[in-house]
Amino acid sequence: MPAMTTCLWFDTQAEEAATYYTGIFPNSRITAVDRYGEAGPRPAGTVVTASFELDGRPFVALNGGPEFTFDEAVSLQVHCGDQEEVDCYWDALTADGGQESMCGWLKDRFGFSWQIIPNRLTELLKDADPGRAQRAMEAMLQMRRIVVADLEAAADGAL
Repeated sequence: MPAMTTCLWFDTQAEEAATYYTGIFPNSRITAVDRYGEAGPRPAGTVVTASFELDGRPFVALNGGPEFTFDEAVSLQVHCGDQEEVDCYWDALTADGGQESMCGWLKDRFGFSWQIIPNRLTELLKDADPGRAQRAMEAMLQMRRIVVADLEAAADGAL
């Protein structure tokens, strides 16, 4: 399979977003910032793209203008090992104007959608006991931020 890079379209915040995201995720960095020259269409020196890596995965942020905006049809899932990791990413991505949604979904301050998913949720939803899996699902559907302890309690029938 050929190499693939996710491109995120911004109006004018490409470099700001790349800096923001690389500050949240470990092993991340900005790899290049390209700017418009005299030929435009934006003023010379304005950022066209900011290329970056999030934990080694390539992304490019494009300052394409206001014509397109983000919606929930596209999101990135962040699989978390424990509640501490869930809380870390949830808090960082909802900071400074981000918005919580339901079932582990949120929008960051740029309007981009993320799913912050503890690995334990996936395990509980695949539990061999369909009753446990259903109770975990019902609990998850009531949550904004996923709380592992509450999922487990629900799965066990303790809620």
